[in-house]
Amino acid sequence: MTEDRVVVVTGGASGIGLGITQLFARKGHPVAMLDVQEDALEREGAALRAQGANILARKVDVSKREEIEAAYAVIRNQLGKIAIVVANAGISEGIPFQDVSVEIWQRMVDINLTGVFHTVQASLPDMLEAKWGRIITISSHAAQSGAADRAHYSAAKGGVIGLTRALAREFAAHGITVNTIPPSVVATPMADQGIAAGTFPPLDVISQHIPIPRPGTPEDIAAACEYLASDGASYVTGQVLAVNGGMFIG
Repeated sequence: MTEDRVVVVTGGASGIGLGITQLFARKGHPVAMLDVQEDALEREGAALRAQGANILARKVDVSKREEIEAAYAVIRNQLGKIAIVVANAGISEGIPFQDVSVEIWQRMVDINLTGVFHTVQASLPDMLEAKWGRIITISSHAAQSGAADRAHYSAAKGGVIGLTRALAREFAAHGITVNTIPPSVVATPMADQGIAAGTFPPLDVISQHIPIPRPGTPEDIAAACEYLASDGASYVTGQVLAVNGGMFIG
């Protein structure tokens, strides 16, 4: 994979997104790390720059198109045209379906699905001009198997899978591939928050139900992103690459 291709990672300052940011940065890519967490952006951006990485860290709410477009203008000016996008930013929360308000539903969709729409659509002019691009969305196994108390989350992530497949068909002839990775149980700060809140079981408990009996890591997801972004994956598009230890096989 050419090392000077500009990579955008949303939700890139923690958890899965940080693992993806770190891997592409280590491989020599200029990486734009977009996130809503200012402290994490500053801390992780500084750590990567200290290692010699070319990192642009910017606070962005992916549900707001104007913030995505403003960030992309800076990225193009400082790093270059966008070649690889990993639409990872998202939220998750456990709420019984009957308690999901219209506002809670809309927020979930705005961030987890519409945020992917903004992130991807605004990057396409660069890829279409180059006749080369890699778009990777991070969905969820909850979209494949369902999840109790997460109907709104499962629905939004299911939309991400459908969007990914539609875009793969639409842009295949333009040298742009579009694939999704639906993680299952991954050891991240978001998982820790769910465990602390009592809305997610402890990882050692749930790991007993995974054929590969451990939680995934951000590095596991990042490795799959590296493959999908590579020249070697030029004939892979519209696929759901399940990196889940066998928790969901379908």
